[in-house]
Amino acid sequence: MAVRRATMMYPAIETLLEQVDSRFTLVTLAAKRGRQINSYFKGLGEGIGAVVPPQVASTSRKPLSIALEEVAAAKLVYQRVERPDPAEVPEVEEAADEAGSEVEGAPPEAGEVGAEGASPEA
Repeated sequence: MAVRRATMMYPAIETLLEQVDSRFTLVTLAAKRGRQINSYFKGLGEGIGAVVPPQVASTSRKPLSIALEEVAAAKLVYQRVERPDPAEVPEVEEAADEAGSEVEGAPPEAGEVGAEGASPEA
């Protein structure tokens, strides 16, 4: 049986990934919430109460650590996005073949007349 070692990171990444659907979502969610918490602490002396205060009691003073603790405690709600299955997404090359070889907005070849009616040499 594997012995679980104490790590420097609290909460553990495994605990955090149980709350979200991907690592990208975790990073994005924690970064946005960390910025909100930082704005809250900076605005305390000014009397501005537009930002929601931290939702967990934390001993940490770092906004990102507080945000990660909120994720672990399931205090943050985010909208899950339905991601397409990679097998269903057509390849880029196949999509280019279907669209045709000519691309709209491509610069004219040398010697051809441009969109404005002037030749490139003029």
